[in-house]
Amino acid sequence: MFFLKKLITFFILPPGVFVVLLITIFFLRKRYKLISAISITSALFIYLISIEPVKDFLLSPLEERYPKKREVQGDVIVVLGGGSYNTGVLTEDSLKRLLAGFVLQKKLDIPIILSGGSAITNLPESEVMKNVLIELGVDKSKIFTDVYSRDTLGNAYFTKKICNQKGFKKIILITSAYHMPRSVLTFKEAGLDVIPYPTDFKMDKKYTIYSYFPKMNVLQDSTKAIREYIGLFGYYIHFMLFK
Repeated sequence: MFFLKKLITFFILPPGVFVVLLITIFFLRKRYKLISAISITSALFIYLISIEPVKDFLLSPLEERYPKKREVQGDVIVVLGGGSYNTGVLTEDSLKRLLAGFVLQKKLDIPIILSGGSAITNLPESEVMKNVLIELGVDKSKIFTDVYSRDTLGNAYFTKKICNQKGFKKIILITSAYHMPRSVLTFKEAGLDVIPYPTDFKMDKKYTIYSYFPKMNVLQDSTKAIREYIGLFGYYIHFMLFK
């Protein structure tokens, strides 16, 4: 089921959706008007989601839902993994989340839960994050890991188990700002008292002429936003059906 969900996601989001479109064009190659329409629409879509104003338009409802907080109090910090490589190196999103968790842990001196299993790689990302924190000087007795979760639903479920075992009541939840609405929804549905602490903001909102040039990193951020909307819709349906 998890593999099927990932497979569908890969082919309805960029760049997979463009592979599907190109294959469709190949099979429709004798229908010139339809091919022209698909080609022009695809080119326009690629251009739009590759420029900064459209990227920010997509991200704005997600990232502005929970503004960044300076002062927070809780029983435990929870950092959600954002991916890692088989080489044991964290992705950019994971590293930013972990850095925010490290700074907050040093400030508050409370335990920290690292949540993230091996969704695609063979190495649980929570263990990679734990190794980084230990190297930075965090007391390993204050670090707890969830090595089983493979998505946000799993993050909430296994974090809840750790909180129940350790007696943590109020969690400070750290994840990328674009991912925070879905995370808060999921963790609250799991019965956790959540204080959102977003990081890794990707909006700019200061544009120049170059902001209208298509860029690969902008395309990547737009894709993350689109994926979140699909994920939010799917989770709303899930919670409606299984309440």
